[in-house]
Amino acid sequence: MKAEYRQRQQQFLEKLGTGVAVFCSAPRAIMHNDVDYNFRQESNFYYLTGFNEPEAVAVFAPSHPEHRYVLFVQPKDLSQEIWTGARLGVEAAKEQLGADAVYPIGELDQHLSHYLETGDTLYYHFGHHEAFNQKILKHYQRLLATLPKRGTGPRAIADPSLILAPMRQIKSPAELELMRRAIAITVEAHQRANEIAAPGRWEYEIQAEIEHIFRLRGGDGAAYPSIVASGANACVLHYTENQRQMQAGDLLLIDAGCAYQYYNADITRTFAVSGQFTGEQKAIYDLVLAAQQAAIAQVKPGHPYNHIHDAAVRVIVEGLVDLGLLQGDIDTLINEGKETNSQAYRTFFMHGTGHWLGLDVHDVGLYKHNKETWVTLQPGQVLTVEPGIYIHPEATPTEGQPDIDDRWRGIGVRIEDDVLVTTTGCEVLTAAVPK
Repeated sequence: MKAEYRQRQQQFLEKLGTGVAVFCSAPRAIMHNDVDYNFRQESNFYYLTGFNEPEAVAVFAPSHPEHRYVLFVQPKDLSQEIWTGARLGVEAAKEQLGADAVYPIGELDQHLSHYLETGDTLYYHFGHHEAFNQKILKHYQRLLATLPKRGTGPRAIADPSLILAPMRQIKSPAELELMRRAIAITVEAHQRANEIAAPGRWEYEIQAEIEHIFRLRGGDGAAYPSIVASGANACVLHYTENQRQMQAGDLLLIDAGCAYQYYNADITRTFAVSGQFTGEQKAIYDLVLAAQQAAIAQVKPGHPYNHIHDAAVRVIVEGLVDLGLLQGDIDTLINEGKETNSQAYRTFFMHGTGHWLGLDVHDVGLYKHNKETWVTLQPGQVLTVEPGIYIHPEATPTEGQPDIDDRWRGIGVRIEDDVLVTTTGCEVLTAAVPK
């Protein structure tokens, strides 16, 4: 992977031009009192450096005569490493990470301005690390104040995601290999969940088996809190309590994905706990599946991103009208209230049909260039396609729509696959999970 990171760094330096960019590692996050959550590196930082330690800073200064890529890291300290684990240290970081210069993190203030003044634009993302945000602002303000006398230094601040997001969206062969491994582990976990789910078992039992496989197969763990939602819990989009005992006649919606070396899978399947759908469950499931198939058919290079969602919506609206859950003209149902997201169908399908996938589960990248223009799909992008229908037990139909018969209430179905845009169309990376 050294060559992979070096290539990314060179590409980023070229795109920076006369700018200078600063990236800070993720801050530590407190779980409770003095106990930290497991550390997870900030994605842009990791994408460019491959370094997963906290308390580190990366600087990219293409106009500097010697040091275009600079790291600040924690120095070796046995008394601390005994408690929190080995550190790479300054000397090894220079050798293993390929930086032009590496300094102890304690020397950041001493050296940072020297690199910042080589660029006319400072690229920095103001994220969750508030103390470091303030540090960057102080350096920028000081350089700006002395700019008239010095003649060099940043005159503006911009977000590096403007440069990095398009790079991260197009997955390299090495990245796709990692994503395929994350997906393969997730496929096995979903298949195992389907085998063991039964009336009387608890949602958390299924979650435990899924996440056991994630770790057993070498994954980093769950890419996001696993959703194991039986019965009406499937109508709660981000249900994560996973505390209910499954009953005969329930549907079970599982939305779970493995992270593998920082890359993520994201799969949802819905199936009958007892092995057989009721008539109403089957009708809703078949409708969601048809919507997903129509949406996946729109995943082609050059297609606007919104074609995916639009295809799913049309199938769902037509189907809900056929089932008597909506009434009216199809185009009117799709478009009336669109500006305020208040269309009648949103009682049952209230989210988008997918998102970018990669280092982040909801990965970086634009969906629209402006209010009217959607981005077009490109080979190498990976996205999810995940329509759903959720008929909450307490759902209230939009004014003018029919009452919801009790036989539909409590049914929630979502089907989600991870899809790679290819040069000729697409590849469903998660096709091995039955649906």
